Amino acid sequence: MHAFDSWNWRNLTFRSVAERAGVGERTVYRHFPAERHLHDAVMQRLESEAGISYEDVDLDNLGEVTARVFASLQRFAVRESVDTPRDPTFVGVDARRREALLRAVTARAPRWSAAEQRITAGLLDVLWNLPSYERLVGVWGVDGVAATEAVNWLMTKVIDAVEVDNPPPA
Repeated sequence: MHAFDSWNWRNLTFRSVAERAGVGERTVYRHFPAERHLHDAVMQRLESEAGISYEDVDLDNLGEVTARVFASLQRFAVRESVDTPRDPTFVGVDARRREALLRAVTARAPRWSAAEQRITAGLLDVLWNLPSYERLVGVWGVDGVAATEAVNWLMTKVIDAVEVDNPPPA
């Protein structure tokens, strides 16, 4: 995975591993009976290299573990791994939403640096985005109405930070 320019499992194949290791494809198949086993082994290796153990996560070390996870992802072109619609209509809507969020934050926090304003608008954008809702509903099994209320609750926490002049680290 270190050789890949993006976090993209499509490029992690038996053939690519064999070529990278300088061995025959059959050798790789001997060690990993299915592509899933290969992917699992690579993920375990990446987690180990990053010093990540999900078994030890608690609310006291969540920030530290998150920082290690994100630091390990910085080696990849994360931007390319995000599945965003390429349709011009969706691209336009996304741009207008981001501009509106930045404008709203800038209006409420005019003394903040441009980086602080951008980060805050970005955090609101992450929350006010379909994947956040879909993850709550699809992965966590949260009812759609409750998911919407939860996202709004968290967005209010970010807005409250703006109101009390508590900018994010930038």
